[in-house]
Amino acid sequence: MKRKPPDFKAQAKRSALNALKRARRTADKAGIELSDWEGEFLTSVEERIKTYGRAFGDPEKGGAGEAFSVLQTVKLKEISAKAKGEKRQFGRKGFKRAKKT
Repeated sequence: MKRKPPDFKAQAKRSALNALKRARRTADKAGIELSDWEGEFLTSVEERIKTYGRAFGDPEKGGAGEAFSVLQTVKLKEISAKAKGEKRQFGRKGFKRAKKT
């Protein structure tokens, strides 16, 4: 009996849909109200993934086997952190000067 090679696109699609559902479920359980924009973001990204298998069209915005673009991944992490009640900010910290010793 021969096994089929794994379908990485389908695997990425399932993983992305599960991550979106997990973020929404975590926010609901914690009683945290997502903003209108965040709710719309989760819904629209979910629809695009179900329809196209990925949530972005430009291949320069994300990896070939990824379902989210880089910025969509960051935003999903921010929503998940908000749902968990974490005060963590995802983003640039900028450059800092080295301390003189």
